[in-house]
Formats: sequence, structure tokens, C-alpha cells
Amino acid sequence: MGVLRKSLLSLGILLVAVQFVPYGRDHSNPPVTREPQWNSAETKATFDRACANCHSHQTTWPWYSRVAPVSWLVQHDVDEGRSNFNVSAVLAKDEGHEAAEEVIEKQMPPKIYLVSHAEARLSDEERKAFAIGLDATFGRGRARGVERGELGEKSGYLD
Repeated sequence: MGVLRKSLLSLGILLVAVQFVPYGRDHSNPPVTREPQWNSAETKATFDRACANCHSHQTTWPWYSRVAPVSWLVQHDVDEGRSNFNVSAVLAKDEGHEAAEEVIEKQMPPKIYLVSHAEARLSDEERKAFAIGLDATFGRGRARGVERGELGEKSGYLD
């Protein structure tokens, strides 16, 4: 048996073996304990299309989230997203403003998520409107700060 054949066989055995690792298979969606009062239907629609999979208890788990090692990455991203900003649970007052800043600065949605979720891509105008909506829905009413340049100063997006 050649070296290449042994390597491929070993790789195949390893890929089968990692399927038995339990992490990455908790595809539950806990009960929604809170439903935000969205400032507009547009903000909710943008959230649903670009953010809900990781930032709510309404995750749609794709087929590849059941295949290790990709399942580990997906589970980690959902766990981290829910722990940082979860509209299905109680949020701190300033979390909306922070989320708006991340949207404006193009940190959210993450580029790796956009690879398999083209619907989550936001134009510059959608990004700005969404940031205003997030801040109005979850923030302290500083939504107009986007228009004045108080959000996104670091990225220069609004300059």
C-alpha cells in the first residue's frame, strides 16, 4: 500500500471518527423569553436575514452544521453570538448601540458568515439604516448619532 493511499485511508478514518465528538450537535433553539419591540418592520426584516441565526433563539441550522469539524465552528459561532447579543433574551441597555457600531464598522455580519449566506450582505445604505434601527430598538435613543458620525468614526464609513 502506497504512502498516498495510507494517508487517504487515515484521513478518511479520522473524518469518520470526529463525527462522534459530541460538541457541535446541540442544535436546540431555547424558548424565546423576549421579543423586541422593533422600531420598524425593515429593521426586523434585516435582522432576520443577516443576524438571527447567531443572535437569537431562532437559528436555522444548515446541513453542514451536522458534519464535524464544520459543526464545531458553527456551534461556536452561534454560542458566541448568543452570549454577546441575543434578541431572544434580556439585553443590557447599551447593547443596541454597540451592535449598531459593529454593523457600521463592517464587523457584523462576519465575512466568514457571508461566504455561505449571501442574503446577509448589506449595502452601505442598508447598513446605515439597520444601524439606526438597532440603536433605536435596543439603544438609548442615540440613533441620530449615525447621521452625525458618532457611529463608525474608527472606520471612516460615515465621513
